[in-house]
Amino acid sequence: MTPRYHRHDEPLTSEDLSKCTSILEEFCTANNVALTSDDAERVAAIIIELYQQGVHELHHLRPLVDAATGILADPTEGRKG
Repeated sequence: MTPRYHRHDEPLTSEDLSKCTSILEEFCTANNVALTSDDAERVAAIIIELYQQGVHELHHLRPLVDAATGILADPTEGRKG
């Protein structure tokens, strides 16, 4: 029996890693998380997982990362009161 090939098995390219790093840095800056922290490692794992599942557009990836980590934008942010 031939083993099935999954997209998760494909190695990430340097361009892929650059995109993932960009999202991680943006997330950490916005949420005051140190890049060397355990929290940053968990977020990095989430980013890689989402990326390997096919979410490659940065404007799609960031909201999914926020949601997956439980950090959602304030719905009233940007509204005038």
